[in-house]
Amino acid sequence: MSETCGALREVFHDPALWSLLCFSSPLELKKDNFVLSPALRSLAICWHSSRVKVCNIEDWAKSSFQRDICSRHHTLVNGFLAEVSCRCPNLLSLTLAGCGHLTDDYISQILGRCSKLNTLKLENCARLTDKSLEAVAIYGGNLRTLNVDFCRNITQEGLDRISRTCPSLRLRADHSAAMIPDQPDTSDSLGKGRKMRVPW
Repeated sequence: MSETCGALREVFHDPALWSLLCFSSPLELKKDNFVLSPALRSLAICWHSSRVKVCNIEDWAKSSFQRDICSRHHTLVNGFLAEVSCRCPNLLSLTLAGCGHLTDDYISQILGRCSKLNTLKLENCARLTDKSLEAVAIYGGNLRTLNVDFCRNITQEGLDRISRTCPSLRLRADHSAAMIPDQPDTSDSLGKGRKMRVPW
């Protein structure tokens, strides 16, 4: 409707209306039905779908069919977060669930550029490692709540370290360190996919 009515279009583009955004799949990030601006305070991308299981398979172990499924969306969340980090400096709360292709670099970017962030909730984000915890220690000065649930490449060492480094942080990590981490590709002598332990 905003495309056909000038008054509605003006309302649509009012940043004050877009302080909260919730998405239920990565494909929704491609829709042109929202506005990113400094008014954004809370963002949630929560994908609870059977396709998340495909995303969580290590790349080297995926079939060509599974790689084809992931090719349609594997960059969407990372690219969207890069845009958020540039356009939404007043973000206070970020929730990401089922984002199987999300990587540490984009968590670091959000923390570095959205310095007011006080709540970060991560669930079933299979590619995140202790590097994300390191980014919290470095950039998350205003962070008060951190959840890293069912993130299989987060180690107990990393959790213990962030607890010591940020004692006032409310940390929850259901099952993360107890899960089976990424396994090395047996065809790769370099051990691609091994669980990362970061000496920070």
